[in-house]
Amino acid sequence: MSSSFVPLLVAVIGGYLLGSVPVAVWVGRAHGFDPRETGDRNPGFWNVRERLGWRAAVPVFAGDTLKGTFAGLLALAVSGAHTAEFGVVASGSVVPVYLAVAAAMAGHAWPVFAGFQGGRSILAFVGGFAVICPPGFLLGVAVLTVTALLSRSFAVGARAGVFGLPLLQLLFAPVEHVAGTGALMCLIGLRFGQAARAARAARAARRS
Repeated sequence: MSSSFVPLLVAVIGGYLLGSVPVAVWVGRAHGFDPRETGDRNPGFWNVRERLGWRAAVPVFAGDTLKGTFAGLLALAVSGAHTAEFGVVASGSVVPVYLAVAAAMAGHAWPVFAGFQGGRSILAFVGGFAVICPPGFLLGVAVLTVTALLSRSFAVGARAGVFGLPLLQLLFAPVEHVAGTGALMCLIGLRFGQAARAARAARAARRS
């Protein structure tokens, strides 16, 4: 096995296993319900927050975000920790880190530890982006905060912060890295599409 292939293998396997940790399911079960069978059936932060409130959902928020962060850090470590100015991933660490974050998102979406029934991977993406482009991540948090305060809605602020990340990344990284970030976000779009189809099928089944 080529020595250059080992970091990629570690990044993908490690990222997927980290992403597969079913934090929302564990928290939900501790409170007597399974988020995969309640509300919008999404085992993630938003569904748990709707059922239990902010305080109980904080571990889900932190855990799902850290999946991507730890996956990215693992890949960064095994690939030689190549970074440019402000800690932006560079050189030989770019592909392993992106693959690890993608794997963590896939693990969250289709977790091996939870019957392959997972969430939409938004927080795993955000946590991974914190490793990919730390200054872009911090600016994204600022956008989220300001927008949430102005709109008086955390949900609106979160959308602005997340969707603004590729544009903010352009300030610190080459366009091909931003394209990679866009590819990661396509996985989120795929999960939302799957959720929409499942919801339509459920409504049709109830009407029949």
